[in-house]
Amino acid sequence: MLAKAKECWEQEHEEREAEKARYLAERIPTLQMRGLSLSALQDLCRELHAKVEVVDEERYDIEAKCLHNTREIKDLKLKVLDLRGKFKRPPLRRVRVSADAMLRALLGSKHKVSMDLRANLKSVKKEDTEKERPVEVCDWRKNVEALSGMEGRKKMFDAAKSPSSQ
Repeated sequence: MLAKAKECWEQEHEEREAEKARYLAERIPTLQMRGLSLSALQDLCRELHAKVEVVDEERYDIEAKCLHNTREIKDLKLKVLDLRGKFKRPPLRRVRVSADAMLRALLGSKHKVSMDLRANLKSVKKEDTEKERPVEVCDWRKNVEALSGMEGRKKMFDAAKSPSSQ
């Protein structure tokens, strides 16, 4: 199979080369420079230069169009990205569906499945953290004066250590 593919590829390559040679033979006539005088050679050179200039101008115009189209495509892509971001998605509504209804929707109406998902849940007591912490009411100015300087920092460090060690 690989050999057949290689043969086809080589044949296509040869056909392309033959087409290229045929096209160039049509477009480019052979130059006859033997037996021409100096003025005839100069005229021939002028003609060739004129043709080269025309082809060069066409190439430049095509490149300019290509660059313009590329920039336009880039701008349009940016506009598309901007437009995508501007549309607001509607907020989704929460739909309350029981477990039984969900299973019926998934499994079909012929399955009679009943599940009580709340039956196996543990009950958790809510701890009152406010009762455990005694709230000290004191003058904040005394607290700031007591904690000023390095001794105050040491007191803060010791105070931070003491509750965690209990």
